[in-house]
Amino acid sequence: MKMGEIPGAQLGVIGALFLSVASSVSIVICNKALMSNLGFPFATTLTSWHLIVTYCSLHVALRLNFFENKPIDMKTIMLFGILNGISIGFLNLSLGFNSIGFYQMTKLAIIPFTVLLETIFLKKQFSQKIKLSLFVLLLGVGIASITDLQLNFVGSILSLLAISTTCVGQILTNTIQKRLNVSSTQLLYQSAPFQAAVLFVSGPFVDQCLTKQNVFAHKYSTVVLAFILLSCVIAVFVNFSTFLVIGKTSPVTYQVLGHLKTCLVLAFGYTLLHDPFNARNILGILIAIIGMGLYSYFCTNESKKKQGGDVSSMPQVKEKDTTPLLVSQQDKEIGAKNSIV
Repeated sequence: MKMGEIPGAQLGVIGALFLSVASSVSIVICNKALMSNLGFPFATTLTSWHLIVTYCSLHVALRLNFFENKPIDMKTIMLFGILNGISIGFLNLSLGFNSIGFYQMTKLAIIPFTVLLETIFLKKQFSQKIKLSLFVLLLGVGIASITDLQLNFVGSILSLLAISTTCVGQILTNTIQKRLNVSSTQLLYQSAPFQAAVLFVSGPFVDQCLTKQNVFAHKYSTVVLAFILLSCVIAVFVNFSTFLVIGKTSPVTYQVLGHLKTCLVLAFGYTLLHDPFNARNILGILIAIIGMGLYSYFCTNESKKKQGGDVSSMPQVKEKDTTPLLVSQQDKEIGAKNSIV
């Protein structure tokens, strides 16, 4: 590996992380204005439109030779796309059938469940320091965002389904890219139509169940259409950066980044939208930031120790999930070409 390759790879990861955070926070603010202020509550149907626009944008980019399409086994990509579409539907249903607090608990549970799945099925090892930093992060986000915890049977089942499908989908996103040596753009381009199809068909029914309104009977003003278009454009960057970050780092790192977005959304909501904010929110955000800092610090140290070892023996060493927020997957896979994460 040449000396200049590592900084370049790190720069790519930093760019992917920044794009993911900026686009995700932007689309949350846009969608909040669309749904809360403009009265358009059809989240699942809107997500299907996001994916359709994403696919069309990537198709244009392919025609302009911005990337090269790489065929993937149809059965694999179909199951992958359908699974991701279903996971989005379950997340929306979980939000509809549960309190906000319980929904936040559902999102927090994705990290430990992902760690459990990767430990059991992918034989990945997570150090005690990494687990501690994740615990601090989850504690902070929980303090900052969880308000009430009202339980109900249907909502609990939907939350379990949302957690399991989301974790498996994100693990597969990383695994498929490594195993088949495809880029995030290539994977998103081929899977987006199947995700969009699932949500386009089921979206109106899910939204009708949650809102008691018909998306086709809604009155679309010029302002509503403008915000829908803006949301779809931002979603292109959200979808692209999601696949990019998971491919370059790991599902766990992506979830850590997701909780950073939660903290930023809370902060922006208070600053720009004047949402309620108190000392508990501030304390939770600070604890979450400490957790993210510890996660990145411990991962960086473990990655350096791993790189400092015998390179020739590294392919036989079990890989640890030591992907920091600012260290690329390339850096931690020296000598393990085309390894499966």
